[in-house]
Amino acid sequence: MTTESKPARPELPASPPLTERQEARRRRILHTSAKLASRGGFDAVQMREVAELSGVALGTLYRYFPSKVHLLVATMQDQLQHLHETLRKRPPSEEDPGARVAQTLMRAFRALQREPHLADAMVRALTFADRSVSPEVDTVSRLTTAIILDAMGLDGPPTPEQLSAVRVIEHTWHSALITWLSGRASIAQVKIDIETVCRLIAVTSRSR
Repeated sequence: MTTESKPARPELPASPPLTERQEARRRRILHTSAKLASRGGFDAVQMREVAELSGVALGTLYRYFPSKVHLLVATMQDQLQHLHETLRKRPPSEEDPGARVAQTLMRAFRALQREPHLADAMVRALTFADRSVSPEVDTVSRLTTAIILDAMGLDGPPTPEQLSAVRVIEHTWHSALITWLSGRASIAQVKIDIETVCRLIAVTSRSR
């Protein structure tokens, strides 16, 4: 008995790059989203109001961001990109790679701490995200990984063990943010947890 192989799934064409005008429109939308979330958190971000304040039609907004969750995850991506640029201009000062990562993540945490409603809205969006938001969630994860790897200051590409440690650090940072936002952890406890997990970097570095 023979089985027929399934035809290869055609690849979807890549989205064309945004024009300068489209990029400016997208920037306005993300700025409005962050502003509304900063004032009142997740529930304060209403798509109709975002469209009105951004000066775009509601249908246009939905073409850029199919749902509020898509919009807020993209807002987190935008916030992380700004943070990454800031950290590159002013890198951590510690000599030990693990201490540099801990210092970097605490700086990121304090930036979110200044805007707790915005932080809560973005984290809730990540929590609510389903498979349709996977590309945006993956981008947030890649940015977080890039921030951690930059702070490590590696001479070459990371080993599988180091990438595994980075994933554990990323998960811990995300979990620490959730527990702080829910009032179940103090800032001091968040700092201890992040410094503890960042010691994994020293362990993986010795295995190179």
